[in-house]
Parts: sequence; C-alpha cells; structure tokens
Amino acid sequence: MKHIKGIIFDYGGTLDTNGTHWFHIFRKVYNKCLPLITEEQLRDAYVYGERYLATHHVIEPTDDFLTMLHKKVGIQVQRLTDNCYKDSTYKQHLADAVPQIATACDAIVRSNMEETRKILDTLATSYPLVLVSNFYGNIHAVLRGYGIGEYFTEVIESAVVGIRKPDPQIFALGIAALALSPNEVLVVGDSYSKDIIPAHSLGCHTAWLKGEGWNASDELIETPCAHNTIEHLAEVTHIV
Repeated sequence: MKHIKGIIFDYGGTLDTNGTHWFHIFRKVYNKCLPLITEEQLRDAYVYGERYLATHHVIEPTDDFLTMLHKKVGIQVQRLTDNCYKDSTYKQHLADAVPQIATACDAIVRSNMEETRKILDTLATSYPLVLVSNFYGNIHAVLRGYGIGEYFTEVIESAVVGIRKPDPQIFALGIAALALSPNEVLVVGDSYSKDIIPAHSLGCHTAWLKGEGWNASDELIETPCAHNTIEHLAEVTHIV
C-alpha cells in the first residue's frame, strides 16, 4: 500500500502485548501467583476493575505503567476478596500477591517493548505515527517509561479528549493530527469492534492484529472489513 502516508496505532493490546487481550496477560500471571482464582472469578474482577477506573479518579497523570498496575491489581484483588475469599488467611495472601502480579505483568510488557521499539523505529523513518488510545489520563507517562513516546507526533487519549472508542471521532482526531486524507492513513489495532470497524467507517485502511481476544467470539467476524489481518506487529512493516 504505497499510497499510505501515515499510521495510527492503538496502544493497549497492540503495542504492549502484540495482540493479546490484557485479561489473558492477567490470567497467565494470576495462575502462577494465585492458582486458586478461577477464570470466571478473574473475569468478574477484571471487568469490575475497568469499570471502577472509568468512574473513579484513581490513576494520576504521572503514573507509569507499573504504578498503574499496582492500583489496577489492587482493585481486582479487593473485588476477589469481597466476593470470593473472605477467609482472613487467604485474604492476606491475596493482598501480599498484588506487587508480585503487577511486577510480573510489567516484565511481560517490557519484554514485548524491546521488539515494539524496533518496529516503531523502522516505521518512523518513513511515516508520521500517531497513537489513539482508550486510556486513563497517564498514557504519556507510560510511553516515556517504556521509551516509545518519541515515535509519535501526536497522542490522542480518550481521558483527555473526552471521546472513547469505538466512537469514530477519536480516530478522526488522529487523522486530523496527521493532516492526511483517511485513505492515506493505516490504522493498526487489536480490537475489531473498537479499532477496525470505526477506522474503516472513516475510509482508513486497516490492519487487524488478530491475537487472543477477550473471548472466542472476538475472532468470529461475520462481515470482515479489515484490509489486512496480521498475527504479529512486525508484519506492519511489510504492509506499507
């Protein structure tokens, strides 16, 4: 697609985990640290935590990802304690596991970021890059912490602009930041419903990073509209 002149990236699930939904990152780590927690219990705690963070001022703009993870896991563990494990002994065991879980999740991202930086470094030599993300108001701190902030000419964050995916207007802001026509922009994301469909509706070219989604139905697309389906972020360098 030699007509592509700029690229918009999603962050969570795309740049940090290479297509793996964050629930599955947590599930993997919880299985090691707290094996008694069932998948159903963790799904409930995960959803509760995301909704809580969306409605309460918990994350500060200066929080890096590890700091944010400590807060996020703390909320999940409190939910698990309240609903499932009220025994005082295991309750303390859950609380003690919070820093271990947060640190393990951060280590996974740091390992992934080594390759992500190489990919962004290659692309940034030829294309302006913009980030469009549903995030908590601290995305700049997270990007700095992982050493990738410098690659983006603009960062569009839902908590700052007041628009959340799947609203196409958040991608329209990214297109405007690139000062390009939609058909000159490639949008790369792991969520078909939140990234690919809204970007396609604006006329952008799209690359769906298909990994392990929230559930099996995430991979069953009845009317596919993605121009490209990729299994690894590095494949973007072969598309443009």
